[in-house]
Amino acid sequence: MPDLFRFGVSLEKKLLDEFDSLLRKRHYVNRSEAFRDLIRQELVKEEWRTGTEVAGAVTLVYDHHQRELVNKLIDIQHDFQRMIISTQHIHLDHDNCLELIAVKGSAADITKLADTLKSIKGVKHGTLSMSSTGRGFK
Repeated sequence: MPDLFRFGVSLEKKLLDEFDSLLRKRHYVNRSEAFRDLIRQELVKEEWRTGTEVAGAVTLVYDHHQRELVNKLIDIQHDFQRMIISTQHIHLDHDNCLELIAVKGSAADITKLADTLKSIKGVKHGTLSMSSTGRGFK
């Protein structure tokens, strides 16, 4: 088990009350775990800023009836295949599909892939969920 260190944090009462209310809504057992998550979130953002190898997911919703859209999406994924770990295609309804693309690589390359995919005509919505490879966390 890693060494644990205790330290004090000074906050205005109103801010602490709002934080505690948020923790209850998100079902945190205690403030320590919430602080750990906040710190990890900022460390992940730093990994993305500094060019460390990162992981994430590109999520796309698109109309599969859009002419040549599926072929364009596949062609782009082949161009970026070195960073694509896995894809999952889900039929949401008769017209709409959800594509989940798990990625690992440089933040710049992953961002370029996500931006390229999201900008194609016929893609209704696209997001990039940034995460870490987990190497820096315990």
